[in-house]
Amino acid sequence: MMAASGPAGEEPVIRIEGVAKSFGGVSAVANVSLDIARGEFFCLVGASGSGKTTLLRLIAGFETPDSGQILIDGVDMSDRPPYARPVNMMFQSYALFPHLTVADNVAFGLEEERRPRAEIRDRVAAALEIFDMGSFAARKPHQLSGGQRQRVALARALVKNPKILLLDEPLAALDKKLRERAQLELVALRERVGITFVMVTHDQEEAMSMASRIALMRDGALCQVGSPRELYDAPQSRFAADFFGVANLFGGRVTKAGAAVDCTEVWSTLAVAGDCAQGADVTVMVRPEQVALAKERPAGPNVLAGTLANVVFLGNAYVCYVALETGKTVQTRLSPADMARLGKLDAGDRVFVSWEPSAARVLTS
Repeated sequence: MMAASGPAGEEPVIRIEGVAKSFGGVSAVANVSLDIARGEFFCLVGASGSGKTTLLRLIAGFETPDSGQILIDGVDMSDRPPYARPVNMMFQSYALFPHLTVADNVAFGLEEERRPRAEIRDRVAAALEIFDMGSFAARKPHQLSGGQRQRVALARALVKNPKILLLDEPLAALDKKLRERAQLELVALRERVGITFVMVTHDQEEAMSMASRIALMRDGALCQVGSPRELYDAPQSRFAADFFGVANLFGGRVTKAGAAVDCTEVWSTLAVAGDCAQGADVTVMVRPEQVALAKERPAGPNVLAGTLANVVFLGNAYVCYVALETGKTVQTRLSPADMARLGKLDAGDRVFVSWEPSAARVLTS
């Protein structure tokens, strides 16, 4: 079991203690312990079947844990149904009622609580104003764009003033530009209203751009919990390194503690800097943006010769694929300015890739 505490000195608004859940004898969540601090934008990420959505549904109360407990503001939620929990959940489909207007969709939860009509009117108007949707109050969902429907779903989720907003792939239905804008709006909204966001996504870039902390899940368990930069710069496993962004990974054995790894994949000894014991089997990780490309062999450690296999232009960067003699491919990511300094390059050209020992991360699992 991996336990993950929240930021130091902060009382968690959500505390998950040893929670497990199985379906038909198959474990979906495996003894997870996790603290989420008040006001965080917390992301659960992982591949399909990793347990992230099940964990979100356990927090919401749509599933009951087989063991362990979930506390919100120190109160055990074991016997509380979803409607009695201080949370609201926004589903991937948005789940808007097609026969109701925008205003009536947003008001639905308040009407179920039998709130005074004047209060409902004022709270709905305020929620729609947050998302610039007041002028669309009389429209039906089919008269809205995907981004507008998403805003209505968010307004409906927020109008009940939940302590915690749970989001299950909320941006999956949006196109790329609208998705990026919605990401910024959600982060800004969290800062304005001050509630805690817990979001499930399979999109690593989305999580990295939005979250204050991320929990990476695999096979129902927590692999690593930390800030986006911690997960990118300091992954604790080969799985985490490969999941976030792109990584050049080289398997090998430590020949000199904290200094050198013999790597048969590249027929070379790689210089590293870190805490690694002699004789240990490890993986050396180097991000593409840390790898330099040259036409002539540079001085220094970690220089590998190869053939330029392909160059992909991304607008703000060039990704170069270099095939080594061993069959291993190394990626390097260069700015347009760096590419211009190199001059003309063609597939098949002999080139050299290199990196500093401090750019390498040694992974022991």
